Amino acid sequence: MGNELLAAAAALWILAAILALIGRPLGFARILLGLGALCGIVAAVVTLPAGTAPVSLPLRMADEATTFQMTPDALWLMGFGLVPAALGGLIASPSPHGCAAWLFGTACSLLGALGVFGLQHGGFFLVAWELMSLGGALMILSERLAPSPGQPVLFMLGMLEVGAVALLVAFLLLGVPARGLSYDAFVHAGAALSVPVRVVVGLLLVIGFGAKLGLLPFYEWFPGAYGSGSGASGAVLSGVVLNAAYFALSRSLLGWLPGTLPGGGYGLGIFVVAVGVLSAILTVLYAFQQEDWRCLLSFSSAENAAIAVTALGVAILFQESNLPDLAGLAWTVALLHLAGHALAKGGLFLAADGVFAATGSYLIRHSLLARRTHWIFSVGALFAAMSLAAMPPQAGFVSEWFTFQTVFQGFHLPDLAGRLTLALAGAGLALTAAVAFATFIKVFGIGLLGGGDHRSGRVPATTTGAVGLLGASVLALAVGMPWWLSALADATVVQFGTEAAAQMRDGLLLVPLTATFAFISPTLLVVVMPLLALVPILLLLASRRFTVRRVPVWYGGVQQDVARTATTALTFSNALRTFYSFIYRPTIEATRESPVREYFVTRLDFSHDVAPMFGPYLFAPAVRLIQAAADRLRLLQSGHLNFYLGLIGFLLVVILGLVLV
Repeated sequence: MGNELLAAAAALWILAAILALIGRPLGFARILLGLGALCGIVAAVVTLPAGTAPVSLPLRMADEATTFQMTPDALWLMGFGLVPAALGGLIASPSPHGCAAWLFGTACSLLGALGVFGLQHGGFFLVAWELMSLGGALMILSERLAPSPGQPVLFMLGMLEVGAVALLVAFLLLGVPARGLSYDAFVHAGAALSVPVRVVVGLLLVIGFGAKLGLLPFYEWFPGAYGSGSGASGAVLSGVVLNAAYFALSRSLLGWLPGTLPGGGYGLGIFVVAVGVLSAILTVLYAFQQEDWRCLLSFSSAENAAIAVTALGVAILFQESNLPDLAGLAWTVALLHLAGHALAKGGLFLAADGVFAATGSYLIRHSLLARRTHWIFSVGALFAAMSLAAMPPQAGFVSEWFTFQTVFQGFHLPDLAGRLTLALAGAGLALTAAVAFATFIKVFGIGLLGGGDHRSGRVPATTTGAVGLLGASVLALAVGMPWWLSALADATVVQFGTEAAAQMRDGLLLVPLTATFAFISPTLLVVVMPLLALVPILLLLASRRFTVRRVPVWYGGVQQDVARTATTALTFSNALRTFYSFIYRPTIEATRESPVREYFVTRLDFSHDVAPMFGPYLFAPAVRLIQAAADRLRLLQSGHLNFYLGLIGFLLVVILGLVLV
């Protein structure tokens, strides 16, 4: 039944894309997108904990057939990623421009993600991978929410094409000795490769999939691209698309390279952990400095992807050390983390669309929307922000707790290099968690709770319902975690030959394989925390018999102005910007307009920014190199007929010489 539902999902998305191209009826196309996503979710629910049966497809490439099969981890990541995609597709972009193109791009992204999850052929995988990238670009370009979205989208496509080329080279290096591009052939292909080539393949796979996951240095395309689109686009890109990219990386590193890289997988694991931790630290530091909902959430998406990649690297280390239970623990933790992230991030991206609808801007500023909108919107956004800040009892708290418990198991590794790697990874993840906590206090505290003089309207009812549903889903994932883990029981058996997922729960307790090491229970926390809340409630009720005296705050002798003295996004994050100035390299500019004399200032413009880490030193030189090469090659397009005839004659002479030789 799972394959039939997935086929129905693909058919509905194709039909929605056709209707979007025709241009009407767009409302029906939105419904088809949502129904297709719902079919995918139901397919995951009815099929897990098993995977789908392999199905031969009537597709051939290089005289080689392909099959379609969804493994349990693919169904898990796709199912949770499709929840915000379904709601985003039904609501659609808030932009009044390009609704048809946006729907077409969304359908392309969803179809591409389905292909990445299920296709078992390297050639068709690359087609699906590029279809995801094309769909994302179409979504962002069609909305026209930025003055010039073309440049950030072009930068995004350039970075993604670097990754695609890396994947193409890696597939060729595996496919040539295998004499084919099927995944089964890839598993046995490494035996014909030399050790240096095997190492190169591993690095190429990390680069290729890391371009879409936002690993360093590729995360720098995230704020520009996400910041040019809507929250609905962000919900799709940070949900099912991000999950598909992680699944592809996990399958390639664990399914292909450990079998083809005997003895070398340990170094690969250390490399993946290092890249993941450094990416998480840098992305969360830059997320904290953003003043736009979409840019901040985009950096946060890269940060959470980096945490999952770190857990994947830990799984490789444990697998290479013949510790399958711990490898299964680390791998399962990454799946739990991405499931909670997809729900929470989708909720906040759609909340950003609600802020845009109410205030006309995506800026994080005082709007008091938490009081002026329906409580369902506020509570849903609060639950999502709590999860991304790793606050109990939400899903993000559970997955990050599991992440720390996993890296704390580093003392089981046989050598100092592995133990030191996990110790440093734990320190880096602790810094990441602390900054992420402050980041989402800033988002919710200033963006929704903060009061000010900015006028705000109403959040649409559809957005309110979607945010509330996603927030409730985050809590349901955390509370039901002892039962959700049973859906991954077969996945760890297939991948590592161990029932690690089943060992991660002990009744209502969540444990890192054993209850003697550590344990938590979000299921019980949901019961205990309201009971603990009775204490401050009783104190509040008891204090009502005392008179409360309210006096104005001292403003240094000047007249009180709440709007001018309120905490802004800049003042909230400026202390960390100063402390980490060696990373941020902040810039501040102030210009004055004085039409008469410099003493009579009529206008004061203040701007501030942080410098990108890799842009000036990596991407800018590459752009200059390409521009210099283009200037030299411009002679080939001079427009002179004699030059073209001479060039053709020269090529004919060269061809004749090669034939004679």
